[in-house]
Amino acid sequence: MALLELRNISMEFPGVKALDGVSLELNEGEIHALVGENGAGKSTLIKILGGLIPAGMYAGAVMIDEQEVRFHSVRDSERAQVRIIHQELSLVNEMTVAENIFLGNEPRRLGVIDYTAMNAQAGRALALLSSDIRPGELVSELTIGAQQIVEIAKALSRKARIIVLDEPTAALPERDVENLLGLVRDLKKRGLGIIYISHRLDEVRSIADTVTVLRNGKRISRFTRGNLDLRSMVRDMIGRSLENAFPPFARAASDQLLTLRAVTLYHPHHRRQKVLSEVSLSCCKGEVVGVAGLLGSGRTALLSLLFGVYRGSHTGELRFEGKTYIPRSPADAIGRGIALVSEDRKRFGLVGAADIKENLSLASLARFCRHRIINLDAVAAACNRYVESLQIKTPSLQSPVMNLSGGNQQKVVLGRFLMTAPRLLLLDDPTRGIDVGAKYEIYRLIHSLSAQGMGIIFISSELPEVLGVAHRIYVLQGGRVREEFKHGEKSEEETLAVAAGISAA
Repeated sequence: MALLELRNISMEFPGVKALDGVSLELNEGEIHALVGENGAGKSTLIKILGGLIPAGMYAGAVMIDEQEVRFHSVRDSERAQVRIIHQELSLVNEMTVAENIFLGNEPRRLGVIDYTAMNAQAGRALALLSSDIRPGELVSELTIGAQQIVEIAKALSRKARIIVLDEPTAALPERDVENLLGLVRDLKKRGLGIIYISHRLDEVRSIADTVTVLRNGKRISRFTRGNLDLRSMVRDMIGRSLENAFPPFARAASDQLLTLRAVTLYHPHHRRQKVLSEVSLSCCKGEVVGVAGLLGSGRTALLSLLFGVYRGSHTGELRFEGKTYIPRSPADAIGRGIALVSEDRKRFGLVGAADIKENLSLASLARFCRHRIINLDAVAAACNRYVESLQIKTPSLQSPVMNLSGGNQQKVVLGRFLMTAPRLLLLDDPTRGIDVGAKYEIYRLIHSLSAQGMGIIFISSELPEVLGVAHRIYVLQGGRVREEFKHGEKSEEETLAVAAGISAA
């Protein structure tokens, strides 16, 4: 008997069929992975299961223990022992771990919250996960990996039998990923049913008992551990074969665009602490320069400095297009021809309340102004050109940007800065949280831009991306450049060893 069964689920939004007769089963003690491109229907499916889309708005049936359930709210779903752990964690930073675990469900004594009992029960829930997190710690003081554990403890405290994990490792450093995967395997051994959503297909292969592939709202295929083939899975996800993970690219020019000589960057609050130390690197016109390194190596700080947002002091020499460059502000950087696509598109890249046209044109409105009046027709025409060239899937420019899939949101952020006509593009984890098909499109765009003469500095938390996309790679470790090499000269294992400080240049 299946723990959970989704029978012929269909759901339509205006002009879009989000789900078209999707069915799947989940058994006790099973990890069932759900994969597909952004916009394939995964999010809609878990919103139905989590009660965010109420019964009556979709066709089909949700069955638990062979009994149909009809959820009209998140609370209905939780009463049925279903817990959704979203990619954007729902914890309250200003509250303690115990308060978060029991939020809305606090143990009481004589009508008053019993903090002693709450801390004790939270401690037991955390102990089940072999965690040393203290119930009294503030969530704001925890790492992202620890916050994920608190979310899972919260689910266990409410006796969840079905847990949905939506991109649980997307924001985790590598050292925390394997810990989380081990924890998920432990939950499986306890008999929980787990739906696991991830764009990282190597994770899916290592952890899943069953895999369902969605495309354009339909179930395309189903794999089990015995017949799991990544090439076939990718083909079913994107509707075509992907013979090579990375597109070919042209040779870069030799004209220097950006040069850093012995740049040392100091922490904004601890002025003697070095974030970068004696860093020297360069980027030529038409060149993709990769920066590899583990979390805390100084990768993002480097791009923040170049874009003028870093608040700490620095020493050393920066030159851009042959002239001394002193980063002052993002506006100054954009004016000089430097653009940054941040790793956190929702926090730093998108204006969530605005539409696609407003997001695309935000950084280049001055181009469309005359006598302080914006030419809205010219703005719309330019935005339409970028929607077409970047293949952004949207009904119109007036659509809210937050209605787009993750891959299309990222294209909007890219489009905004391409509209400023940069000569140097800084990309900080540009494919984070997007699917394999959209990743390939971004790789192809990167190489197209470099072929037109644009210099690109590319950072990714996925080391194979850096090695596959870049002409040259610098490896940062402890804020220093430990090695520099050309495309194809080093393996992933060799590069990782340098990044981890295991071997020296």
